[in-house]
Amino acid sequence: MGSRRWTSLRWNVIAAALTLLATVPAWARLGGDMASIQADQTQLQGTRRVVTNQAYTVHEIQAASGTVVREYLGGDGKVFAVAFKGPFFPDMRQLLGDYFAQYSAARQAQVAQNPNMRRARRPVVVDDPGLNVQIVGHPRAFAGRAYVPGSLPAGMQVEDIQ
Repeated sequence: MGSRRWTSLRWNVIAAALTLLATVPAWARLGGDMASIQADQTQLQGTRRVVTNQAYTVHEIQAASGTVVREYLGGDGKVFAVAFKGPFFPDMRQLLGDYFAQYSAARQAQVAQNPNMRRARRPVVVDDPGLNVQIVGHPRAFAGRAYVPGSLPAGMQVEDIQ
């Protein structure tokens, strides 16, 4: 298969995957509250498991699609971190809520500095003062986390967000 034909096929597959991903249900919202967690569980038709810690509570939603979303709720009642793992990539606009614009601007700046990033298969890392996003994976096996660094409870390590 020629190089040009392979590139065309690859872009067609990516376009089809993005179209399918647009139909994936909405996820948790960074900066949301308990009501957003309950709404996510209902929309995902998932089961929720709650693990309580002294400084925060983890709400784990197992969606029917196989993707697991964990929302980290702080003592102030706000979601300070979100993690996901599973076969489907979540809607980042929904996942990040009000933080999506910051994420999008950071990604655009990264791509502007290195145009090959858009096509490369490498982890996505946004490390801004008010937002950290890390995403790895490939179709049918995605994982990621997003958190607000200044909102992590005392004693919590970034590695705890999984």
